[in-house]
Amino acid sequence: MELFEHIEEVLKNWVTLFRLIIESISVLCVVFGLFSSIRCVIKNFRFRSFPFLEVRLRFGSWLALALEFQLASDVLSTTVAPSFQALGKLGAIAVIRTFLNYFLTKELEVEQELKERQRSSNV
Repeated sequence: MELFEHIEEVLKNWVTLFRLIIESISVLCVVFGLFSSIRCVIKNFRFRSFPFLEVRLRFGSWLALALEFQLASDVLSTTVAPSFQALGKLGAIAVIRTFLNYFLTKELEVEQELKERQRSSNV
């Protein structure tokens, strides 16, 4: 019995470590996306046009990637959830993040098509 408790404790420690790494990557994605979007605005500021669609696509893509990492962290959390209540909360968070990611991806696809149409009409 003591062996199983030890294995469970080691598993919890590893999951906690990997969750921290994955969540840190998620934060880095958001920060990198923010700086990338700001850079895009500054670069296009010279031309006196605000590249709203470009900035939105760029930042939205990074947010979608960050949500994927957050979802991966949630999946890891379910392996060591101490109770059904905690598991239920994690499940609800995972569902919300999945829906957010799905609709964000759909919106980005529509905006990408719009951008391609604008580009082809300008040619």
